[in-house]
Amino acid sequence: MDLFELRAIGHVRGGRDVPEDDDWEGVSAAIELDSNQFTAEALLGLDQFSHAEIVFVFNQVGPDDITYDARRPRGRTDWPKVGIFAQRGRNRPNRIGVSVCRIARVSGLSLRVQGLDAIDGTPVLDIKPVLSGFLPRGDVKEPDWARLIMERYW
Repeated sequence: MDLFELRAIGHVRGGRDVPEDDDWEGVSAAIELDSNQFTAEALLGLDQFSHAEIVFVFNQVGPDDITYDARRPRGRTDWPKVGIFAQRGRNRPNRIGVSVCRIARVSGLSLRVQGLDAIDGTPVLDIKPVLSGFLPRGDVKEPDWARLIMERYW
């Protein structure tokens, strides 16, 4: 088994302090970079982008909460049972979350974002600008339940 050591580059500050499933669009939070690792130059030029992709750790998910097989999204019996890799739930084997959010402001070691679905204190692993060339090409296919789960998410 391959093991990798990852170090948080910073933490989410503000926004929500408890995980919830919906209405993330109005949530404003900051990502504060670790001043022991970075200077403000690490964020230089990021303000030229409208969106950033944030990679983070679901650090409040304990080992007993991890799903390795299939489950029903949000526990809803009216939705199909699907494998953990066919959904974006937080109970993932490596507890890694990825979210695209709007950049509101860059200041010093702080990145202010809108719509980040991570809670206060969440460790951040990486920040990537959203480039149109990395967006999906062609039509995006998804099952009906996946479209429904996102109706109130943002």
